[in-house]
Parts: sequence; structure tokens; C-alpha cells
Amino acid sequence: MPNIVKRYKLDLIAKMSDIDPEEWDACLSGPTRQPGAPFLSHAFLNALEISQSANSTTGWLPQHLILRKETNELVAACPLYVKSHSQGEYVFDQNWAQAFERAGGDYYPKLQCAVPFSPVTGPRLLASAEAAEYLEYRKRIAQGLIDVTRKMQLSSLHVTFCTEADAELLKDQGFLIRHDTQFHWENDNYDDFEGFLGALTSRKRKNIRKERRFINESGIYINMLTGNDIEPQHWDAFFNFYTETYDKKWGYPYLTRDFFTQLGATMADQVLLVLAYRDGKPIAGAINFFDDQALYGRNWGCCEEHKYLHFETCYYAAIDFAISRNLKRVEAGTHGQHKLQRGYAPKRTYSAHWIENKNFRNAVANYLEEETKYRTHEASVLKEFTPFRKI
Repeated sequence: MPNIVKRYKLDLIAKMSDIDPEEWDACLSGPTRQPGAPFLSHAFLNALEISQSANSTTGWLPQHLILRKETNELVAACPLYVKSHSQGEYVFDQNWAQAFERAGGDYYPKLQCAVPFSPVTGPRLLASAEAAEYLEYRKRIAQGLIDVTRKMQLSSLHVTFCTEADAELLKDQGFLIRHDTQFHWENDNYDDFEGFLGALTSRKRKNIRKERRFINESGIYINMLTGNDIEPQHWDAFFNFYTETYDKKWGYPYLTRDFFTQLGATMADQVLLVLAYRDGKPIAGAINFFDDQALYGRNWGCCEEHKYLHFETCYYAAIDFAISRNLKRVEAGTHGQHKLQRGYAPKRTYSAHWIENKNFRNAVANYLEEETKYRTHEASVLKEFTPFRKI
């Protein structure tokens, strides 16, 4: 790929292992503390690839975009994939694909700037914060994304779960912006779980206590593991729960068993594995990732169905851990309005979409205008149903 200007060069990298981990991770620093860093790390993205979870066979062909100075210093990067479908993205564009193909076009393959299988907000235009050119680097790699899409003659480019700052920059570059809603728990400097409950209305407080008491009286014990405490048998148990859940609900587990082995070897200190036991046997589990800001809930599964078990394993244990580590928030993944009643409030998410065909772009723009109105109204209504006491 030709230089954008004399001082910079864009390259596409076919696998994360071809990039020096320190170089890549240096682009995560940013001028401020960046959200979602565990998922953007070289270790996480590389684990997806070498475990065969994200590759051409699964429809996630790595084509990571990097920007180097003439000194060969890596100053910006994007996790980038050629997609042959729209699975594992959590920003749903299947209707767009059907409309485009009914009109005679080929929607797939497309380009996806994202972290596979991970609906967690974070920067997508990664750039080193060492120099005053931080904004320039991000602008250049954003334009590079468009250049790559055109050069490959692909229908579209999708930057999903980006930060608001990325969305604003991409909008200036001609991207269409799409919004959705997730549910996050915010830590208001609580001393413990009871302190959090004290901020709720009496009825909601009683409901949560009842749910937690039910689990305890059912003889279910919750074990929270991180770092070296996570052993192969724990990964085996969780992987069994994970695949059972996908077999029942979605039919295709994205992540391989080796992916979890890689996590244990390279970033176990950023993993919280919550396992539920009954009669000494693991019956359910949830995997979370964390940094110094937040806990990010990802996958869960079980081999026994118990009332309130999902809430305890995924939501209440996460809050307990966040309070104990003084983390600012818990991000509980996509959808699920039932999270509202458990202290998780609606938060806006962003994605950005670049479409080459002008007629199709206009149609999508009109759709997004109406969808945004709906999402904005929905979020305002949902906020009225949070369980916190009115002050």
C-alpha cells in the first residue's frame, strides 16, 4: 500500500503474531485512560487467532491496519477483519445485507474494525500518546480504513463498539453513526454490597436480598478466581458451561477450548472466573475481564438450572468484585432490560459505518435517523425504571 504522505506508511498485517506485542500495546495508552483495554491487547487478539477462534474458517480473516512513521515506529493501529458474515458482532446489520443483495449487490465480504465476539466499548483508532500528533495519527488511520475498503472493492466498513471520541472523528470522515444501549453498574464509592443496596428503594433492596438468600439456602457456593488460582480444571468446567449454552441457544460456540488455555497463559491476571458449586460440583460459571477501571462481563453458562443463579453469577458477584477492587463500573454486555432492576443503568454505545454505494448509504442514513430517535426515547424511558432511591 502506498504512503499517505512522505512521513507515514500504512500496512496490512495478516496475523497478530507478526506484530511486536510492545509496539501494539503502546498504541493503547492514549492521552487518557482508555476503556476496554484487555480486549484490545495484543495478548487477547493473538489468543483469538492462534486458538483458531478468529480466522478465515470462522469468517474473521485478520487484516490489521497499522501506521508507521518513516523511522519505522508504529504510531497507530486498528484491529481489522474481512468478514464473510455478520455473526459475533452484536451490532446487527443482517437486514442491511439482505436489502443490498436484493438490489443486486454483494454485501459480503465486508470490513469489520472490532474485537471479535466482544461487545465492549473501547477505542478502535489506536494511537500512541507519546507525541502531539495523537489526533493526526487517528485521522490518518481512519482515512486508511476507507482507502483499504476501496482498494479491496468491498461494500462497506463497520467500526463497532467504538468510543464517543472515535465516533465523532469518524463522522467527520464521512461515516454514519449508529447508537444502541447497554447496561452498566456504576460504583458510587460503596464500601460493600450492603452499601450499594442502601442506595436502592426498599422494595428493590428486599428483592435482591431475597434472590441472594435463595441461592445461599439452595446450597450453592460461589467461588471467584483470578490469576494463578484459575487452574485447567476450572477452564474445563467453564468451557463445558459455555458450549452447553451455545448449543441450547445459538448453535455455534465461537471460542475454542484452546482460547481459554491461551488466556490462562498470557492474561489470567485480567480474568475473573466466577464458578458456582453445588454438592462440591461446578454447575455454572461466568467469565469476566477487568482493568483498573472496570469489570467487563462476557460469557456465562450452566449445566443445572436454578432460580436466580444467572443473576448471582453474572451480576451480583461482579458487583462484589468491583467494590472489593474499587473499580468504577461493571459493564454487563448487550441487551437485557432485566439488568435494570439489579442496579445496571442504560448507557449509549456507538458504531460507525462507511458505505461506498451512495444510494445504499442514503437509505441506511435514513434508517439510522429513525432508529436513533427510537433509541434515544427508549433510553430516556428506561432511566425512569432504575431501582435507585430518588434524592
